[in-house]
Amino acid sequence: MAGSFALANDQAAVRMKILVDADACPVIPEINDVAREFAIPVTLVSNYCHDMKQYEGVTIVIVDKEADAVDLAVANLTVRGDIVVTQDYGLAALALGKRASAISPRGRIFGEHNIEGLLHKRHISRKQRKRGIRTRGPKPMTIEDRKTFVRNLHSLIEAAR
Repeated sequence: MAGSFALANDQAAVRMKILVDADACPVIPEINDVAREFAIPVTLVSNYCHDMKQYEGVTIVIVDKEADAVDLAVANLTVRGDIVVTQDYGLAALALGKRASAISPRGRIFGEHNIEGLLHKRHISRKQRKRGIRTRGPKPMTIEDRKTFVRNLHSLIEAAR
């Protein structure tokens, strides 16, 4: 039994892929660079309204522009051991439920330690917006955010291997 478990882990490491909620992802070039460094396949999922730049060896999946179509496509493609890049807490929670890793474009690693609180915060923000209360959007992406993302993506890959 232990031998088959080791084999399953080895196969998961070989199959690892990076799946990207690519509609508004500002770190696609960084993802491509890291993925090439580790020889990990990348799949960018976007709706048809976005013009996706083609990178060598990167698969692009185009979906309808319906609400949550990209999130559902990423979730359906995700398997244990994958890495999902998303700023959507709901998609991150789905990835974690499939025993995949999840990271935001700013480098926040999602996990059991923070996902429930983030989902609760999202729920409260939605309720406020429904009542007409304006909430702040994200701050502009910085060079430091990009460095944090690359460093933490490296960490997730190394931990999975």
